[in-house]
Amino acid sequence: MKAGIVGLPNVGKSTLFNCLSNAKAQSANFPFCTIEPNIGVVNVPDTRIQKLEELVNPERVLPATVEIVDIAGLVKGASKGEGLGNQFLGNIRETDAILHVLRCFDNDNIVHVDGSVDPIRDKETIDMELQLKDLETVDKKLEKVKRAAKTGNKEAQKEEAILLQIKTGLEAGTSVRALDFAKEDHKEFVYPLQFITDKPVMYVCNVDEDAAVNGNAYVDKVKEAVAGENAEVIFLAVGTEADITELETYEERKMFLEDLGLSEPGSGKLIRGAYKLLNLETYFTAGVKEVRAWTIPVGATAPQAAGVIHTDFEKGFIRAEVIAYDDYVSFGSESKVKEAGKMRVEGKEYIVKDGDVMHFRFNV
Repeated sequence: MKAGIVGLPNVGKSTLFNCLSNAKAQSANFPFCTIEPNIGVVNVPDTRIQKLEELVNPERVLPATVEIVDIAGLVKGASKGEGLGNQFLGNIRETDAILHVLRCFDNDNIVHVDGSVDPIRDKETIDMELQLKDLETVDKKLEKVKRAAKTGNKEAQKEEAILLQIKTGLEAGTSVRALDFAKEDHKEFVYPLQFITDKPVMYVCNVDEDAAVNGNAYVDKVKEAVAGENAEVIFLAVGTEADITELETYEERKMFLEDLGLSEPGSGKLIRGAYKLLNLETYFTAGVKEVRAWTIPVGATAPQAAGVIHTDFEKGFIRAEVIAYDDYVSFGSESKVKEAGKMRVEGKEYIVKDGDVMHFRFNV
């Protein structure tokens, strides 16, 4: 599962990517410096795994990760191939969620491609390019479906009605994610077409250092503009985040954050937000060899969760031994949880809860 960072050129995308992944994507004050999408595998900050490490004292600790893709800056006309438009739009299509970076700071030394700072205009520019690309997709599909609908095929007629709803919405400047569909209809007719504007989105407002704690008027405008979109808005000072990642020690970073009035880097908030945006959650395995966070989609069953470790675990699943995270912490060890009768044995139907500490029994 991948989240793609998108935005106009020079809004802070590659600097943000560098902060998140500690990879050093080229970051320059001109458009198109990121030609190939850079991919970073980023650890998901989670205090629970640190607590389990303290209790278990394992040989190694492996946190959950999420893939972040830095996609080059889009410009007006990208849907028609302007700049490196087609390639970029293809890269976005391959991601599962969008982190849309908006410039919400004033700085005369950093060029804005449209000459002035206006995050709402910037958002609309990119929305329009993505909507135009989706319009191409829906038009192509409609050509085929209309022929089948004319023969009286009921399924095709239903699909045609849904595609026409999408087309009308896109032509009115409404992204697919903001349209209303029955769950089954979305699954059958909308999801398979992989519309770019159907992907979940988080708006990341890049502010200056003075606005790192409380945001600013630009952020307020963005929140107002996306209120009907079912999208999350966060703000962080990307330049400041970059300075924090350059510091050598944890103590130095902590002091820097305290001086700013922050309890953690904004990048941590963003990574957790991306994880949630991708509809992912975590369960843990905890033993002396290893404490590890495993990533599963929300709603995964115990056998599906076991399959993330190894396909044989899913095929030969017998049962799962489950301890709620809070019970593990309050009793302090697996043996004490067992003594207290708080370990549960769950079968194939069990839906894993975020934070479960699990052990699987299987036979192949």
